[in-house]
Amino acid sequence: MRLKVKIFIQQIIGFLFLVGLLPAHAFVHHHRFVIKEAPYSKICSSKNILTVNGQFPGPVLYANTGDTLVVNVRNDGSQNITIHWHGVKQPRYPWSDGPEFITQCPIRPGTNFSQRINLSDEEGTLWWHAHSDWSRATVHGALVIRPANKTNYPFPKPKAEIPIILDEWWKSDVQAVVNEFLASGDDANKSDAFLINGQPGERYPCSKNDTFKLTVEKDQTYLLRIVNAVMNNLMFFSVANHQLTVVGTDASYVKPFKSNYITISPGETIDVLLEANQNPNHYYMAAKAYNSVIGGKFDNTTTTAIIQYRGNYTPSSPPISPDLPNFDDTNASFNFTSSLKSLADKTHPINVPLNVTTNLLFTFSVNTLPCENESCSGPNGDRFAASVNNISFVLPRIDILEAYYKNIKGVYGVEFPSFPPLNFNFTGGSLPVELQRPDRRTEVHVLEYGTNVEIVFQGTSLLGGADHPIHLHGYSFYVVGSGFGNFDKDKDPLKYNLVDPPLQNTIAVVKNGWAAIRFKADNPGVWFMHCHLERHATWGMEMAFIVKDGKGSQQKLLPPPPDMPKC
Repeated sequence: MRLKVKIFIQQIIGFLFLVGLLPAHAFVHHHRFVIKEAPYSKICSSKNILTVNGQFPGPVLYANTGDTLVVNVRNDGSQNITIHWHGVKQPRYPWSDGPEFITQCPIRPGTNFSQRINLSDEEGTLWWHAHSDWSRATVHGALVIRPANKTNYPFPKPKAEIPIILDEWWKSDVQAVVNEFLASGDDANKSDAFLINGQPGERYPCSKNDTFKLTVEKDQTYLLRIVNAVMNNLMFFSVANHQLTVVGTDASYVKPFKSNYITISPGETIDVLLEANQNPNHYYMAAKAYNSVIGGKFDNTTTTAIIQYRGNYTPSSPPISPDLPNFDDTNASFNFTSSLKSLADKTHPINVPLNVTTNLLFTFSVNTLPCENESCSGPNGDRFAASVNNISFVLPRIDILEAYYKNIKGVYGVEFPSFPPLNFNFTGGSLPVELQRPDRRTEVHVLEYGTNVEIVFQGTSLLGGADHPIHLHGYSFYVVGSGFGNFDKDKDPLKYNLVDPPLQNTIAVVKNGWAAIRFKADNPGVWFMHCHLERHATWGMEMAFIVKDGKGSQQKLLPPPPDMPKC
């Protein structure tokens, strides 16, 4: 069997060389992911969970800028699966991007798919995760992209680099949680614990020994590569008595700044330097949810890990705790995110599109859909839904990329609107109930190759409003502006940052506020965009772009690999 796999991978690599996807100088990393159930115990409960290679979190993958990864994914689980490489642009090659029924059909139980992940200019921390149903709750891991050979970090080389993955745990089977909230029409049950690197920390029941510990040496500096793999919450994170120096987000460097805490959205990564400059002792690192939804269900527990200094001393018991912002401190969340600015120096230049040729305004709303006899458990007996520009996205049963590439009719429409169909006071109070009713359709927005795009993401106060971490596949984008209330097309662009805006792939639109992004549509293919709060995505807060081919030979969508999963 191993010989057959090896021969098949060699055939894939030969195909990549043939189509020009794999330059002769690229370093190729080979990995094998086996999706399978494995038993795990947390906070006094045990269950089988879906894993990669039996690990939770999954394996950390390492590469350098410009490298290629070939990952042979074998599904030995009992449910369909896909793997998404979050933040990797996949130039001209969306076939390995991963979102189910957008760029591929799922990998069915008992089958394989060999994914090729082509790194371009990403440098820093990204991650990978399942992109089908809620499987990413346990199927995820970090992707560390170091500088290309013979180049350096834009900061002194740290003593060590440590991935810090924030995730969570339900005592119930996660798929049962999904099935229940879909059947009831209500919100999803909250998780029972948050985790740091798979461990809840000693504050939870039955967890005295389930605590991640990081040993540090005094006066050394450590690079923490933080990933928010939590399903439905932005997170506050801090280390007791230590300031963090923020140096990167979403595999792009930022101007270093010090902060006592960070706010990190689901899907986002943040790189921070930790200086071990305190008296030798034990210190908690801690994370808890930020929640802006009044009366909304959320896990209000705090996960901890321990920073322990090397040496002989009597540590504090319990360890010293950090001060984290209050769970509903919207200003703390927004102010941190607004502090991110690109490094924008000679070796890390930026290229913000200045001549915008396509302006889009997308509203993000939590809505409701009627239930027969008001029989659902959502507001007024209705069912929760969510939308972008009042369209609640419906996943097709043939992936959009295949339908586009093969010109298969009837899979999707091309009428996703550039602006919301109704203009109203998006963040006002007492909005009429008819604004809560979205259309349910499968629509994409088509972009010509080379278009300079600006999208204003506008939150709405329908059902009270919420923060929305929006993730765009296939691109990083510049966040040129953000604010509270309704976007003002005349005044707000005057305050845009076009000098050193952060380059991100996930941006949290503040509750009842807006964010403006810019990017050049120079990556042909089908690219998904969605809220990274999993319950909002499940309710339909999703859409997709089709970026058409350009005229040059290097501006065209490449053909699919020979082993694409079948629908």
